[in-house]
Amino acid sequence: MDRIRKALDLARLERSQPSEVESHEGNVRELPAELLTKPRAAPPPITYTRTKVFSPAAEVLERNRIVNPGSREEAAVAFRMLRTQVLQRMNAHGWRSLAVFSPCAEDGKTTTAINLAVSLANDHLHTAVLVDFDFKHPTVASRVGLAPVLGSDDAISHRAAVEDCLYHPEGFDRLVLFPARAPLSHSSELLAGPRSREIVSELRSRYPDRIIIYDLPPVLTADDALAFAPLVECGLVVASEGRTRRDDLVRTVELLEKTPIVGTVLNRAVDAVSGY
Repeated sequence: MDRIRKALDLARLERSQPSEVESHEGNVRELPAELLTKPRAAPPPITYTRTKVFSPAAEVLERNRIVNPGSREEAAVAFRMLRTQVLQRMNAHGWRSLAVFSPCAEDGKTTTAINLAVSLANDHLHTAVLVDFDFKHPTVASRVGLAPVLGSDDAISHRAAVEDCLYHPEGFDRLVLFPARAPLSHSSELLAGPRSREIVSELRSRYPDRIIIYDLPPVLTADDALAFAPLVECGLVVASEGRTRRDDLVRTVELLEKTPIVGTVLNRAVDAVSGY
C-alpha cells in the first residue's frame, strides 16, 4: 500500500498541473458548491428497438466479478462510492466521456470499467455506454457472457454502423455495451484515425445524456491508449496492489499528462475485504 501511495504522490508532484482535480486512493477533496452542476432531471425510460438485448448468465457475471449494483456487498458499495466521486469531478467540468487506463495487463482495468459503467447506469440520473476499444485483447463481451455478431472492431473498420453493434444486458437498466468482437492489427492507427473520431462524435451526439466509458489497452504495453487519449475528456487510472510497479505507475501518469485524470483506483488492496 505504501509503495503505491508514494508512487501516486510522486506522479502528481511531477505532473504539477494546476487544472488537475486531484485524488488520493479514492478520497475526494471537497469541491466548491459553485462548481457543481445543477441537478438534472432523470432520463426518460428507454425502449430498445435496434439495440440488441441479451440475458447475461448470473454465474458468468459472478465468475468475472461483475457486481450487482443494487446489492449491499462491499464491492457494490465500493463502486457506488467510485461512481459518486467520478460523477462529481466530471459534472464540475461538464465532461461526459472517460477512459479507463492502467499501466500494464492484469491491473483490473476492464473489471473496473465494467463495474463503473454498471454503477453509473444504476444511478437514475444517468445512463451509460461502455465501449470496448481494447483491440489488443478485447474481453468486455466475454466478461458478460456475450458473443456479439458485430462489434466495435467492425464499426471502426467500416464494416458496420455503430447502431448495429450495440447491446443491452437485461437486468442492467440504462446500460448499453459497444463491445469488440475480435482483435485488430494496426489498432493504434485506427484509434487515431478519422473513423475513430466519427464514432466518438456519433456516440456523443446520439446519447447526450449518457456517460461514455472507454476500455483501452494498458498504457505501457501498446500505443493505443495514447493514440486515443486526445479524444476523451478525462481518464481514470487503475493500479493493482502488489502488482503495479512504482516506476510503471509514474511513467503512465507522465504519458497521460495532457489528459485530465479524475482519480485513481487501487485494485486488490490487501486491507480491503472486497479486494477493490
